[in-house]
Amino acid sequence: MSSTRHPKSPSSQRYGGRNQRGGKPRDSRSAQTQPSLPRVRERVADRPEGVPALILKEGRERSLQRRHPWIFSGAVEHVEGAPASGDTVAVCDAAGGLLAWAAYNPQSQMVARVWSFEASETIAANFFRRRIERALATRRDLGFLPSPASGRGAGGEGEQNTGCRLIHGESDGLPGLIVDRYGEVVVMQLGSAGTERWREAIADALWDLCQPVCLYERSDSDGRELEGLPARSGVVRGALPEAVEVVEHGLRFAVDVADGQKTGFFLDQRDNRRLTGELARDRDVLNCFCYTGGFSLYALRGGAKSVLSIDISADAVAAAERNVALNDLDSSQAEWQCADVFAALRKLRDQNRKFDLVILDPPKFAPTAAFAEKAARGYKDINLLGFKLLRPGGLLFTYSCSGGISEDLFQKIIAGAALDAGVEAQIVHRLHASADHPVVLSFPEGAYLKGLVLRVA
Repeated sequence: MSSTRHPKSPSSQRYGGRNQRGGKPRDSRSAQTQPSLPRVRERVADRPEGVPALILKEGRERSLQRRHPWIFSGAVEHVEGAPASGDTVAVCDAAGGLLAWAAYNPQSQMVARVWSFEASETIAANFFRRRIERALATRRDLGFLPSPASGRGAGGEGEQNTGCRLIHGESDGLPGLIVDRYGEVVVMQLGSAGTERWREAIADALWDLCQPVCLYERSDSDGRELEGLPARSGVVRGALPEAVEVVEHGLRFAVDVADGQKTGFFLDQRDNRRLTGELARDRDVLNCFCYTGGFSLYALRGGAKSVLSIDISADAVAAAERNVALNDLDSSQAEWQCADVFAALRKLRDQNRKFDLVILDPPKFAPTAAFAEKAARGYKDINLLGFKLLRPGGLLFTYSCSGGISEDLFQKIIAGAALDAGVEAQIVHRLHASADHPVVLSFPEGAYLKGLVLRVA
């Protein structure tokens, strides 16, 4: 779902790979413990004449009956009709029962993504407008968007936030679609054949409902190639301002919409950055994979004694320094390094440098479970070094944005790193993406970001 969070260093590439899809969602429950499934209400003969269909193999309908939106090629018995990439197909069980309407992609191992589980649904331009309206209403109800009555956005304690994840893919019923808002600029990312097929309808609805000064497209993630789609970026509607900025809990950040990571900024860490600022006072802070300085700025504002920030991208480090100046923060407390984080951590260990708070927010090491074993070595490596750099009583903020690493597995990896480092650590916070990244219960993969705050005894 998410593109790589930061430019990968040469050493970090050992633990990651391209975003490949394959296999079906894992379910460790036995057949005896699974919940009863709903009866099929429609028959294949009842679908409109000429509509193509995917007929599933016997027994492969269970994940759809639990409303999981992904269908892999290995689950399909045969295809009726001749659907093109992005076309809507009826998905039916082996007996012909209609299960869902989905977007088809013969070039991907994920051969279809569900638009709707309602038999009466019609997948047309108005369908996308309604889904987008629903997603915006959710953010408005949660306080992330201005309400018509108040005209004010979210923020808490009177502070305004001008950045927001507007659409979070499958969890908002729009598989493959990510939409972020940065002030008056809206950025959309199309990551599936279905969203590509309905690109104009989606753009029209976003332009009309969000009323930005610019609608920009960043459909340039690795997943596009795996979907058989070319990368594409650029202005879709309006004109991109010379400078784009987002305000977050009172801090200002420049956003590189055209060339920055993901859609330009990491909105998912909003709440976790604020927690960092609250705990940084009078501490020496190390921020690894710092990108444009999000955690660093919060630590500086929070009263950190010093903040050392490291990233392999010279452009990112330069942008982080500019963000410090943008907020009139004391730059004398900040130190910046453009370096491979793995090598830099070892160098700091050899120099016997010590810190009171260490932040590890690396790129995606494991896009799928197939990469989990290699990724585990990478996560253990950096966390072992992080523990060794902490003073007694110090805090480790450690994250994984890898969809292929479960929350339980991540905790086991960190426990192993602490054991090898010879430290005793306590979990004091469990962290996730902010609330504008909702996770629908039937799609746990939507909870890609997981984090722990650990205190070394």
